Amino acid sequence: MDVRQDTAAWKRVVEVAGAAGRPVALPSAVAACVEDTGADGLGVSLIASGQIRTVAHASDERSYRLEDAQLVAGEGPCTAAYLQRRIVEADVQPAGGPWPVFMRTAAELGIHTVVAVPLLVGDGVPVGAMDIYHTTPFPLGTADRARLTAYGRILALLALDAHPVLIGWEQAVPETGPAGYPPVVHQAAGAAAETGNVPVAEALARMRAHAFSHQQLLKDIADDILAGRLRLEEDRDTPPGQP
Repeated sequence: MDVRQDTAAWKRVVEVAGAAGRPVALPSAVAACVEDTGADGLGVSLIASGQIRTVAHASDERSYRLEDAQLVAGEGPCTAAYLQRRIVEADVQPAGGPWPVFMRTAAELGIHTVVAVPLLVGDGVPVGAMDIYHTTPFPLGTADRARLTAYGRILALLALDAHPVLIGWEQAVPETGPAGYPPVVHQAAGAAAETGNVPVAEALARMRAHAFSHQQLLKDIADDILAGRLRLEEDRDTPPGQP
């Protein structure tokens, strides 16, 4: 642990929160990290009990879409950082790379480099990851890694305050990777399954397919289903990762 980096990062978070007249919380920590690192965007995804993922905060709409793209596809640097418990660097490759769906979305949104940092608590147990987005190349030096690790520790603690369900993090053993979706997505899948007289798994696959093919957020698809604005019985698009 680099005490100097931790102290500097925390001081920056407090300064940003004070200047904006808001409490020290995830939004102020994200804003501080973006300003301090010169990032073009930042998103935070949390994983409860190693299964349910949710986008906790994003600095802007583009970052939110990138976080959601990882949720829809079930792949991306966020998952890699969570599983490996280390910083993951990735240059965006529109043709595919290790995460083809995410890479394509990132390229379309003008992102060049992604740095994913695991959010670790206790003895290094992950509760999620933050993704730092750059529109230009951004090679990491030793000092950069230490600074991002410090922000990761701060965000992890603030995440526990904002999302008490994460208090069960001692069960979050990263073996097979996070699966699952926010509660609203499961609720919508259940509603779509009942309406279409299909299994919930198929309804969820149709939701993912619709989100992917129409370039919409999965959460927005879920909201439209629950509000009665969208029916997916006839949507036969192929979901990401499916033949």
